[in-house]
Amino acid sequence: MMYRQILIPVQEPAEVEPLIRFGAMLLDPDGEVRILHIIPTTTLPQVTREWRSSVNLVIPAHEAGAALDVRVDPEVRASTDVPGEILESAESHGVDAILMTLRGDKRSHNPFVGHTASGILHHAHADVLIVNRLALGAGKLPRILLPSFHAAPPPRAMQVAEEISLHMDGPPVTTLSLGPRPPGEPDDPLDREERTARGVVVTHKRSALAGAFVRRGRLPAVILQAAQRERYGLLLVGEEGDLAGGALLTRPFLEELFRAAPCPVLALRS
Repeated sequence: MMYRQILIPVQEPAEVEPLIRFGAMLLDPDGEVRILHIIPTTTLPQVTREWRSSVNLVIPAHEAGAALDVRVDPEVRASTDVPGEILESAESHGVDAILMTLRGDKRSHNPFVGHTASGILHHAHADVLIVNRLALGAGKLPRILLPSFHAAPPPRAMQVAEEISLHMDGPPVTTLSLGPRPPGEPDDPLDREERTARGVVVTHKRSALAGAFVRRGRLPAVILQAAQRERYGLLLVGEEGDLAGGALLTRPFLEELFRAAPCPVLALRS
């Protein structure tokens, strides 16, 4: 299975139930979801008001856990350092994963304003899963697409894709290689299909763009174009090196990918 304990930072009541539902797909049978709401101030009058209103997050968390038969433990903290508080909670409770949506200054179209997501993505010791809101509302998926700049996607990304498939009535998983062709591989290999030990159908494909030079700033567009051609349902991007060997899940890459994606997206750093 997957995670024993998942930490889910929440900001608004509307995201509590969808995030718990998504996290439950990746949870061990006896696992636990920890819901964390951080009041971003330490000014006493405002903390008091926000603490009282946090019941609007705690009650839905308990209700969602009961409906899904998942153990849920809500926690409310007050701090001006939101990323630091999330990381501290993850460390102190020894969680296996942090699941969150992008959030930032509501006055800005940039979801990374405030550095919350990027700070957690690059400093957490646990796995970090960042989803866009379309992923939280995804119903029946035609397929799960894993693009990669290598011969195969990262093993952890493949494992997450399998878990999601098993919990969503078995949509097939398609891996799509965008990287250079391995030595000795035929020029036009047929799509290779297999079935995992747990029964999920996986098709391995190679993009027509494989091995082509792509400027770093164009990587999100290349991935989204490939996803569109493959009739994506959920686009899952794992941690790996890009075509130049650098880290793929950088702040500019994710910012552009999440802003431009018209589809459900999950970014995984393990």
